[in-house]
Amino acid sequence: MYGVGTEPDVRFSLANERTALAWLRTGLTLVAGGVALTTLASFGEGNEVLDIIAGMACLAGGVLALAAISGWRRRERALRLGEPLPAPRILPVLVAAVALFALAMAGYAVYQVVA
Repeated sequence: MYGVGTEPDVRFSLANERTALAWLRTGLTLVAGGVALTTLASFGEGNEVLDIIAGMACLAGGVLALAAISGWRRRERALRLGEPLPAPRILPVLVAAVALFALAMAGYAVYQVVA
């Protein structure tokens, strides 16, 4: 990676790194949320739905962590070659995942109240 092109302004390179770390923190938060849901599910009976949602959150966090390093590499390469910065590929997926997660949790909450 660092052998490609010319050295960019350090501010841009560090900003790119901070962006990757922010994506990584978001992935870690998803994993932590999944672990918290699994813990919550262990307190009751018949909470397989929470376990499934927790597994999806953990999986999404892992995918997001991989996307963070991939995006960092693509942006760093573009900076070094003087090309336009590529759009984040994972952003639409993250938005959809968060929306689905929120809907799943809302549905589960309604189910718990009705049941």
